[in-house]
Amino acid sequence: MTAQAPPTPRSSGQAPAGAGRAAAGWSSRTRAAVARPWLLLAPALLVLAVLLLWPLVRVFLFSLQDYGLREITTGEPNWIGLRNYGEILTAPELWTVVLPNTVGFAVLSVAGTVAFGTAVAVLLASLGPFWRTVTSSAIMAAWAMPAVTGTYVWVWIFDADRGVFNDTLMNLGLLDDPTNWFTNRWTFYAIVLLNVIHHGFPFVAVTVLAGLLGVPKEMLEAAEMDGAGAFRRFFSIVVPQLRQVFAVVIILSTIWDFKVFAQVYLMPGGAGSNRSVLNLGVWSYVESFGQNRYGFGSAIAVLLTLLLLVITAVYVRTVLAEEER
Repeated sequence: MTAQAPPTPRSSGQAPAGAGRAAAGWSSRTRAAVARPWLLLAPALLVLAVLLLWPLVRVFLFSLQDYGLREITTGEPNWIGLRNYGEILTAPELWTVVLPNTVGFAVLSVAGTVAFGTAVAVLLASLGPFWRTVTSSAIMAAWAMPAVTGTYVWVWIFDADRGVFNDTLMNLGLLDDPTNWFTNRWTFYAIVLLNVIHHGFPFVAVTVLAGLLGVPKEMLEAAEMDGAGAFRRFFSIVVPQLRQVFAVVIILSTIWDFKVFAQVYLMPGGAGSNRSVLNLGVWSYVESFGQNRYGFGSAIAVLLTLLLLVITAVYVRTVLAEEER
């Protein structure tokens, strides 16, 4: 019987014959797993690119041109580079009127909306299920009201001739003659502030309420037994638990209030006749459609978008840094 040669020993560094095929198969499956979500999101991303990204690109291209009625008629671009941005940044109106109005109003409106909405959320959390539902439905009517309708209601309240506010002050003897509250820069934005807070607080209230209902009651009861008051329990227990919720409502409120338009534009004098109440959004619209300087107005819109992106990025980074501590 012929003796068979012993099998050649495999070196320790040599992989099995099927190992390469297995690795290749695993790599292809990994790539497929990574690509599958993007393939599923591709239709939605394509729609967003067409509806959102392309208009942003067009606005930026307009901002690099002296684009007016002649360019609209002829269709020929008139490229001027960054000249529009230079004119904006060197305009005294930007630094003395527009930017202070935009930033100052946004800070006050975000603080007021979040504070008042949180107070309403605490009130709702203390109610029973029935009254909580009734009250929540009532305050949501303010959020469901269109901004245009709500603005005209506030215009009617503070109207100089037929306004409820003037009539009340005159009946109480606090005012001798009717006052036009829309001609003064500070009273104008005080009315806009009431309008924006009234329209925005229901979203904050409902969102914070959802977070409040998830706070463990055992922690609150233990703190109360230890002698902590209501304010101490809220700021020491509730606020840390709702950090993510507050981050969301503050970021969204900041974006909404920085680009507020209808609440300013529809007020008497807010459409450009009173230049002391312009903000970035209204200034962009007035320069574009009132002065037919579409390139200049587009440059203002681009700067507003960049400002919002910077504010949002800084705030998100701050929140994430606090979480990592």
